[in-house]
Amino acid sequence: MQGYLVLNTGDVLEGQWLGTPKETEGELVFNTAMTGYQEVMTDPSYAGQIVTMTYPLIGNYGWNGIDYESIKPSLKGFIVSTPSHNPEHYESTNTLVEMLDEHNIPALSHIDTRALTRIIREHGEVYGKVTTEPSEKPTNTSVNSDIVSTVSVAQKEIYKTQNPANHPTPHVVVMDFGYKHSIAHSLLDLGCDVTVVPYNTTFIEIQSIDPDGVLLSNGPGDPKALSHLSSNIKKISENFPTMGICLGHQLVALAHGATTKRLPYGHRGSNHPVKDLQTGKVMITSQNHGYVVDYDSVNMENWYVSHVNVNDKSVEGLKHKNLALMTVQFHPEAHPGPIDTHHLFVDFIQQFITKGEKQHA
Repeated sequence: MQGYLVLNTGDVLEGQWLGTPKETEGELVFNTAMTGYQEVMTDPSYAGQIVTMTYPLIGNYGWNGIDYESIKPSLKGFIVSTPSHNPEHYESTNTLVEMLDEHNIPALSHIDTRALTRIIREHGEVYGKVTTEPSEKPTNTSVNSDIVSTVSVAQKEIYKTQNPANHPTPHVVVMDFGYKHSIAHSLLDLGCDVTVVPYNTTFIEIQSIDPDGVLLSNGPGDPKALSHLSSNIKKISENFPTMGICLGHQLVALAHGATTKRLPYGHRGSNHPVKDLQTGKVMITSQNHGYVVDYDSVNMENWYVSHVNVNDKSVEGLKHKNLALMTVQFHPEAHPGPIDTHHLFVDFIQQFITKGEKQHA
């Protein structure tokens, strides 16, 4: 059955329905990863967006019960060129189409994703409608400013590590702005207990939990939509060792006086080169964001830029000169993607271990 992707640019792309026909509207973005479509589809950072996979064949290794990054997908729609209906992988339990229908995700196949990507690159902010009628134009041309509240946990969730170390077990609070489950898994695997809390949890509430450190997660939307949380985030980051990832990185920067800006068409994929300015090493990273911290707005008296994007020189990491406070724009947990930067979790946790050992001594 024919389906159409109608864009606010005036372009109409014809394809075929993948699964049960359902209409949807949202912001169009593209992801360049060759693998990891299940992680992409279940990443809460894509809430409100229609995701285009640029790699031409999607679904060839099926869908499993392991690689979920959230309980259920939050994206608005899914666009591919060629779908695989007969996946081959020993962990596969379902096909792509079966999971699209189970999670009620509108999707089109046989779309010219190369042409669509060029449209997004040319226009930057593009909105579209997946529909049966090519004459129906999208009416939604903005992102819900309250999108984070739709993907954050409603109450705290507690997870205990199965890998206790000889030293006291560190305890990390993850502020959930739309966190990927692999962030919590990475911390648990490194011997931390993890408490996931809602995005708007106050400093007093976190203080009552008494964690060793706080991690601000990734999530969807414009970071400035959460500027009302800046004073709370600033207080948290001044009183606990803190790490920010993706949206969390941007929110920490805003809380400390920097500004953010929209990228022309975002960084979404698993092969983005980032340079560590301290070591000079270039690492390949997994990324998913449409906004960045404005380099010129960073107060260099208190901060230094720790990482930059090799391609466009945008800010990829910050480190405070006086506080135990570090942030990165990319995803150290790298699901999907390379594990070049996983050591940053170790660096973050090492602060707790060192502190605990000194107190114990």
